[in-house]
Amino acid sequence: MEATALDKQTSDKVSFITFIVPEFAAAYKMNVQKAYLYLKKHGGWDYLNQHWWALHTDSKYQVLRDLYEVCIENGGMR
Repeated sequence: MEATALDKQTSDKVSFITFIVPEFAAAYKMNVQKAYLYLKKHGGWDYLNQHWWALHTDSKYQVLRDLYEVCIENGGMR
């Protein structure tokens, strides 16, 4: 079976998400798996996937804060 290359936009999205989820984990003192599950449960994952293109132009700290706020609005813990 031949492997197919990802298009540039998909590759950029994957790169950004695989960068920001561990950063979120470190910022909020959790391991990467728990960060992913937290984001998934509280809407952060959907927000990240829908708005990654705009988010990747913001500072890392602004993106982390935005994800935190989205999760809080959807029942996450402060």
